[in-house]
Amino acid sequence: MPNWKEYPPPSRPVAMGVNGMVSSAHSLASLAGLQVLTEGGNAFDAATSVAATLGVVEPYMSGPGGIGLALAYVARERRTRVLNFSGRAPMAAEPSRFTPESKQTGILAALVPGNVAGWLTLHETYGSLDRRRLLQPAIDYAENGFPVSDFNSRIFAEQVPRVSRYPASASILLDRDGRPPLPGSLFRMPRLAGSLRKIAEGGKDVFYRGELAAEVVQGVRAMGGLLSESDLAEYEPQWQEPIRISYRGYEVLTTPPNSSGFQILQTLKLMESFEGRDLSFQHPDTIHALMEAIKLCVTDRIRYGGDPDYVAAPLEGLLSEGYAARQRQRIDKKSVSVVAGEHYVGQSPPGALEPGSLEDFEGGMTTHFAVADRDGNVVSVTQTLGGRFGSAVAVGETGIFLNNMCYWFDLEKGSPNLIGPGKRVDFVLAPTHTYRDGRFFLSMGTPGGWGILQTTVQLLMNVLDFGMDLQQAIEAPRFRYYAGKRVEMEERFPLQLRRALAAMGHEVDILDAWSLFVGAAHAVQADQDRGVFHGGADSRRDGLALGW
Repeated sequence: MPNWKEYPPPSRPVAMGVNGMVSSAHSLASLAGLQVLTEGGNAFDAATSVAATLGVVEPYMSGPGGIGLALAYVARERRTRVLNFSGRAPMAAEPSRFTPESKQTGILAALVPGNVAGWLTLHETYGSLDRRRLLQPAIDYAENGFPVSDFNSRIFAEQVPRVSRYPASASILLDRDGRPPLPGSLFRMPRLAGSLRKIAEGGKDVFYRGELAAEVVQGVRAMGGLLSESDLAEYEPQWQEPIRISYRGYEVLTTPPNSSGFQILQTLKLMESFEGRDLSFQHPDTIHALMEAIKLCVTDRIRYGGDPDYVAAPLEGLLSEGYAARQRQRIDKKSVSVVAGEHYVGQSPPGALEPGSLEDFEGGMTTHFAVADRDGNVVSVTQTLGGRFGSAVAVGETGIFLNNMCYWFDLEKGSPNLIGPGKRVDFVLAPTHTYRDGRFFLSMGTPGGWGILQTTVQLLMNVLDFGMDLQQAIEAPRFRYYAGKRVEMEERFPLQLRRALAAMGHEVDILDAWSLFVGAAHAVQADQDRGVFHGGADSRRDGLALGW
């Protein structure tokens, strides 16, 4: 394994602490979580506070109108649990009611929001502090304002044409002259503050069955949307068991379907047997093998991903040693295969990869954060509105932007992810935990659309295979494969590497040096023997890791 000095130094050191660690995509959210820990709260309390605060200081990424997933190690139970709060399609969501445009932007695009149910279920099940205390930072920043960063300002500005189509949304984002917030200014969202205050006082009931539910449904109906009182009232998040694989002596866990996290685990299994020159950081042979493995696993994910109530993904086979060995034989070290793309298409291009055979085996924009406490609890949450500002619709006077997660459903008959009444969408949120010798070792996750399933593999390999610290692993350049032979790579990859890949047949496009198209990861690591936490945060966003 290479020495850490062989890698470029990170832009900042790894955060360290002995009592707890918080890593999120915004400094104010990380601070909110750390303050909860210092006041005696546990990781579940802190996660609730971080999640709600991120919905304010990154209002385009998540919020009460969004959905998400949590992967949590519960120390007192010595087990890892998944909380799925990914929402459901409205019961009126028949495929014929949608077009590709309406399922992306506008009032038809929203699933039942799951975030509020997720945040508060985590707290009610395992938290210890008062709910009002945990939501207070989010309320304060929404009411009194938070300083707009350059990153905030760029996204605000680029979303003006989309958001300004809806008066209630435009009144939140734009000033009286129609301008978005500038860097360094204070941005206030008093209507959102009012909604968060109602949630702090009334809990889940006020959002799903009470005053806020009535306001949301009234606003949706006024715009011709599909969400009903019963859609909200009947929604409950679901506790699930994680899925897992062994990988080079580690155990890697992630979230089960309707999450597409199995693609991450599949890819790792394909890469597990590579060694020597075939497993060398930024060696053309290693990068080529990883790209080809990703394409094989994307193809399987498109075939088998969907709501597990309707589609039974054969996970035992997909994650088996035998299937990985067979799929690995399909990787040609000298040539490049064609992949149909990142999601279902009715007609694949000529020569595109087909899913592997399992007969012989039985068997937008998003945000991610992680919290660990002194008792050993670790909570990792990935939450989203889908696209930036979700559907672009803020309903009524609530100040709440609704998600556009209907975009992730397909409209083509034959897709296992076809939209339908009450269905859960096949989606890409997939936080991961890694364990060594039965003890927690690493929590890592990222936003990035379908790229999440590619970026997370690269991040994990940077730590588990190449021995990087968290900050180095997060800052290392990343790539993302699309359709055909097209791959996008951050320009910090060495020129000779990019040329070697192009000579093999990969069609290499260059991204900015620090590109949002390859995600923005956050991670927490535990050195169990020394009793020290490490935290890493992505400089591609406003991320910060804080320990104490």
